[in-house]
Amino acid sequence: MIRHIVATLLVLMALPIYATTFTLDPDHTQGIFRWNHLGFSSPAAQFSQGEGTLEFDQADPTKSSVTVTIPLSSLHTGVPALDDNFKTKKFFDTATFPIVTFKSTKVEKGAATNQLKVTGDLNLHGVTKPVTLDVTIVKVGINPRTGLLAVGFDATTTLQRSDFGLGAFVPLVGDEIPMRIVTEAVDAKAQAEAAAKDAVKNK
Repeated sequence: MIRHIVATLLVLMALPIYATTFTLDPDHTQGIFRWNHLGFSSPAAQFSQGEGTLEFDQADPTKSSVTVTIPLSSLHTGVPALDDNFKTKKFFDTATFPIVTFKSTKVEKGAATNQLKVTGDLNLHGVTKPVTLDVTIVKVGINPRTGLLAVGFDATTTLQRSDFGLGAFVPLVGDEIPMRIVTEAVDAKAQAEAAAKDAVKNK
């Protein structure tokens, strides 16, 4: 029991009390959005492999910032014909607009100690609009698999797709798009040092 307490204290003491640069883990960064289809159902689509940088200040999360890039080539509904349709000029026009970007402009405290409101500029389909995410800090700590400092977030927001020039078939097909995003990020410096050590070992 005492060993467990000591180990926990050592981990907590190792956690930074200042802003740390994290790199988003593409394999654990994904989002799901839904839409109303003719009033009969609410299908969903998923995007993944988001990349970006997070400046996270654990002592004062309102000083944090994030920049994310999402490739629309990852867009997936589970229906191949719909995937192809979404990528045409009728919808996302991924040949012209292959990525989505989000860059935070403000971070505010949320209703609970582990909640934040993150406002930023979302660039989608060639249109940039301010969007606010309701963010939950899921966990900050040492990843037991890698031994590196990591942080996890869960975020939700709702978009009006017509705001981004994606209003095909509104109002028969819903304009309001609820979205959920999950991500993990790892201490960028520690990750780079670990990669350098592995490279030396593998020579």
